[in-house]
Amino acid sequence: MSQHTFLDEHFELTRRFFLRAGFAGIAVSQATGLMAQQEAQSPTQVKRSKPEKGGIRQDPYFTPPDDFRDVSRGKPLPHSLSDSRKEEVGLTRATWSLEVISDSDHPSKIGRPFTKEQGTAFRFDDLMKLAEKKSVRIPKVMTCLNLGCPLGMGLWEGVPLRELVWLAQPQENVRRVFYYGYHNDDPKQMFRSSLPIGRVLEDPHDLPPVILCYKLNGEWLDSERGGLTNLAFANDTYADQNNDIDSPLKTFAASIAVPLEVKAGQPISVSGYAQVGVSGLTKVQVSLEPSNSIAFDQDPYFSKANWSDAEILPPPSRWGGLRDGMIPPDTYGFHATGKPKTWPLRLTNAHWASVLPPMPPGDFVFRCRTIDQQGHAQPMPRPFRKSGHASIESIQVKVVE
Repeated sequence: MSQHTFLDEHFELTRRFFLRAGFAGIAVSQATGLMAQQEAQSPTQVKRSKPEKGGIRQDPYFTPPDDFRDVSRGKPLPHSLSDSRKEEVGLTRATWSLEVISDSDHPSKIGRPFTKEQGTAFRFDDLMKLAEKKSVRIPKVMTCLNLGCPLGMGLWEGVPLRELVWLAQPQENVRRVFYYGYHNDDPKQMFRSSLPIGRVLEDPHDLPPVILCYKLNGEWLDSERGGLTNLAFANDTYADQNNDIDSPLKTFAASIAVPLEVKAGQPISVSGYAQVGVSGLTKVQVSLEPSNSIAFDQDPYFSKANWSDAEILPPPSRWGGLRDGMIPPDTYGFHATGKPKTWPLRLTNAHWASVLPPMPPGDFVFRCRTIDQQGHAQPMPRPFRKSGHASIESIQVKVVE
């Protein structure tokens, strides 16, 4: 697989941008010097560079499965069990099965439930047979609500969950799909969640289907990754832990390379990435303000900052993390040529860059934000941390003589 990293790709794209920025009053030689300075400084500019604490990761565009940040639950972790125990509890492809049943407390009417008791549970071979005609590939970033950095970016392959739902022949009184997996046969350790049946059966504009996934980046999922009810509300494991568990993926920007110190009279090169949520991405904007020029308590979202548009950079020419760096045919959102139909794609990452004008000596604060396709500026329309990370970072920049 191609190990061209996200940061390799970032500096490759920004190099082109800063060279092209010569027409804006920066000589090519100076722009090259800025890029060298940016690349030399970049390790110190990767905010919270350790994945455990957030910050951009040193991964290819598509994160290798072993490099995804692990937020698994359980004692012991289910994927740490012995091979024999995994086989016993159904955590291998040979022993995996899926039940689709009615919730006994809030029953739905189902014509053909899949149950272990009746010997009709859906097996992996059944899933693969369905996949011959119904499989889809979806590029999607994975993010934890409470972290400021994606856990990893994957190309996920599976069967739309609605195909399984329809095979169970639901007839009436179906409002949500509850789902859970094996967690040591201990109800207190169980991870569970749910989705409205409308989201499972129908996809909002420009969004992919909910899938039952079996491959990541072209490789089989291992055990580390991974009923119908008339109940009206969610049953998520984290619902009682103050998380907004029905929040879709957010749009936000973060920096990768911002110089902490620059000379007066010198243009300032900055760059970063954006996570593209369900609301899409129209703009990335940047600002450089004198320190303490904006009172947080009076303008907590920095709406009055002197924002200017950065450039959203084109898609990568090499998709690191995939075999041969190529997008497989029939991938959601991509042409047969392997090029995206639109850019940036929802639910993925994109790069951005900008050249800020020279500043006089002093202390300044750099910020970046997104504008989504509904015109909402980060962190709106959902500024609360428990519905996902979206805060605007502030980076101190010193301009010296």
